[in-house]
Amino acid sequence: MELPTVLERRWQELRRLESRIEEATERALRAHHGISASEYAALAALAYSDDGGHLRQQVLAEEIPLSESSVTRLVARLEKTGLTERYLCETDRRGVYTQITARGRSLVEEARATLLAALADALDAAEDAVAETAPGGYEDVGPVLAYLRDERREGGGR
Repeated sequence: MELPTVLERRWQELRRLESRIEEATERALRAHHGISASEYAALAALAYSDDGGHLRQQVLAEEIPLSESSVTRLVARLEKTGLTERYLCETDRRGVYTQITARGRSLVEEARATLLAALADALDAAEDAVAETAPGGYEDVGPVLAYLRDERREGGGR
């Protein structure tokens, strides 16, 4: 099947690329640290936030990105395992904040190397698919891969 326009085909290739990268990071993080890619993303957003490790849940939802209801469930799981804590905003009782714990920070630091290795492997595999122009390859997303590769070579995007 071939989609009718170049834009649709490129969009589909980006979706396939994102799916394969997500699968690779999910597998690695679960196997080595017992957390999902979304849980890592939430913990990392908290750990590297400008607010000392806490964010309003609405902001966290935008950062990950996930829907607010999905973030509520995710934060409940993280809280149950002692990786985060929730508290109400003192000035607006409707506002709920999530704070990363010391245990959560430690897990982010441990899992970061695993995430970066899984990302590197997934990007290498995608680059190989471009080089081979195999069916289902990513020939139209070469510039995206080049951009990600350059960021990776500059110290993991930092």
